Amino acid sequence: MRTISGLWRWRHNPLRRTSDLAEAWLALVALLLILVAAPVIGSFVGGIAQDALQQSVRDQRAARHLVTATVVRKLDRSPLDTDPETSSARDLRSRVIADWTAPDGSGHHGAAMAELKSPHRGDHFGIWTDPHGRIVARPLDPATATTHAVLAGFGAAMLTAGAIEGGRRLIVWRMTRRRYARWDQAWDKAGPDWGRTGAGS
Repeated sequence: MRTISGLWRWRHNPLRRTSDLAEAWLALVALLLILVAAPVIGSFVGGIAQDALQQSVRDQRAARHLVTATVVRKLDRSPLDTDPETSSARDLRSRVIADWTAPDGSGHHGAAMAELKSPHRGDHFGIWTDPHGRIVARPLDPATATTHAVLAGFGAAMLTAGAIEGGRRLIVWRMTRRRYARWDQAWDKAGPDWGRTGAGS
């Protein structure tokens, strides 16, 4: 609104300079670009991210399998784990030695994180593995993928708006420097006659 009111103010102002009008038009163009281009680019980037992430969800769902593991024994918590956030996140998980059967039928034995507060020998829990029984992370779920896509689109829109505003400020800065340079030249010409009006020089 300040941009539009600025353009209106400069329409018939006798003190208006060409650079003032150019600056006001530049601000209006930048505002329109931010209002139009930033959402379009954000939507485009968000759509691409959504397609890629949802494809990743499908690929991970196809390649990762939830299998049932059996606790053999509980392992002590790592003495190097001193991060309070990690510790609180692991309150409901325990490190155990377990046995499980892979989707290809092979048997496996090794360390795993069990979602059991106090595991005992023979307890069952679920783990995600690849087709050969190697433990992998839980596959990405569609809701999380959509959230990441929305954040990517929003970030792209904000970066676009920031780039447009940065470009506008750079152009205004250059215009202001040019204006000051002209003022310096005008003062240099008027300098020798300053304060000597009517002296005939």
